[in-house]
Amino acid sequence: MRVATWNIHRGRAAFGRFRPDRIAAVVAQIAPDLMALQEAQHHLRRHDAMLDLAAIEAATGLVPLRVDPLQQGWRGNVLLARRDARLLSAPRGLRLGGWEPRGGIQADLDLGFGPFRLLCAHLSLGPARRRAQAAALLAAIKPGLPVLLMGDLNEWRPGGSALAVLAPAFGHPAMVPSFPAFRPLLALDHILSHPQGLVTGVAVHATPAARRASDHLPLVARFTPSG
Repeated sequence: MRVATWNIHRGRAAFGRFRPDRIAAVVAQIAPDLMALQEAQHHLRRHDAMLDLAAIEAATGLVPLRVDPLQQGWRGNVLLARRDARLLSAPRGLRLGGWEPRGGIQADLDLGFGPFRLLCAHLSLGPARRRAQAAALLAAIKPGLPVLLMGDLNEWRPGGSALAVLAPAFGHPAMVPSFPAFRPLLALDHILSHPQGLVTGVAVHATPAARRASDHLPLVARFTPSG
């Protein structure tokens, strides 16, 4: 299946105005089966949606798997999946803490390729806090169930804090620069799997529309839960 993760920077390009309407067009370009968005909730009024999810569904065929934004810390995550996705357990927020509280989403899904657990997250800027958050993600692994982990891990060093903690279970990810969108230098966004080897073909979606929509580029990959 085609999966993607994207920090949409609260609907702003690196030097642009607030234009969350641009997000739907880029998601439609990618045409994923499953996509995680970070910084996707209104960061001042967390009960208010920043994105027009009905417009995204109309443009892409993806539906939001709803989680209370207050379960996730600040800035928030949104999870989009194909309409025929089968929920094996209700999505729930992961509160990962930190000075600027971060969070994620956990859900058990089957999109026709076998069951798996999805963990999507946005980690903190400080390395010590990222290590603790990565440990919390490891604790969310369900034995015997493949795991897809994707999000903005804010970690660009191959053996850096969060990636070092995750490596025993998830291995070392493909280090694909995704930030800043206008000239990607840092691999902040990652897509990993447990067991290792279920994720292939990791690449950025580097179109003009994506560069105008956020300060990160979307990261896309193939994920095969059955191995």
